[in-house]
Amino acid sequence: MDVAQLVAGLDLGSRAGEQRPCTIVNFISSADGRAAFHGRSGALGDEADHELFHGLREQADAVLAGTRTLRTERYGRLIGDPERRERRVQAGRSPEPLACVVTRSGDLPLDIPLFSEPDARIVVFSPAKQELSGCAAQIEVVVLDPGELTLTTALRRLRADFGVRSLLCEGGPTLFGAMLRERLVDELFLTLAPKLTGGGSSPTISSGPELTELAPLSLVWALEHSDSLYLRYAMA
Repeated sequence: MDVAQLVAGLDLGSRAGEQRPCTIVNFISSADGRAAFHGRSGALGDEADHELFHGLREQADAVLAGTRTLRTERYGRLIGDPERRERRVQAGRSPEPLACVVTRSGDLPLDIPLFSEPDARIVVFSPAKQELSGCAAQIEVVVLDPGELTLTTALRRLRADFGVRSLLCEGGPTLFGAMLRERLVDELFLTLAPKLTGGGSSPTISSGPELTELAPLSLVWALEHSDSLYLRYAMA
């Protein structure tokens, strides 16, 4: 499977709306429905899934992740490969995507490598100012009234104030569930791993209150590689 060819033609930015970016979500799940094993998603993937993960990052103007995901997965520089950064520049993008965080509690995982990376650009939507003096990253905090601090508002500000046309959400499940409830998702990329967790307490790919009605999906592609299924769905 040539992942580079698959993602190179996505042209997500051309599908941006006036109010928000074109927004895609990327997840992996075990065959028995778990989004992690022993607390981490990486154990479920293989080389092709990792290539898709980084390929989607290469295509996006910005990457959104929840604070728990940032902390658990120990996020660092979003584009570590110089060749990927150069391809982004040649395509008219910034060398690195903008990292986006929405926190209602104001709690940020400032000890993860991302906040220590001088080349990282981060925007934080928060109900209060943040103490960031020890961080080397380029961080902008957008302070919003708690009643206004929704994902809809954050995406609108990303589009209007930061010029973000394409947004990749990498979870976690609580964030994905909230995005579904606010109807902010355009496509879901789901890797179905040929692995079983056998139970446990790891979440499914979405969590939180149940939707008032089912959210239908339309299959764009279904690919197989080394027994893994790579599914791309559009929100119907």
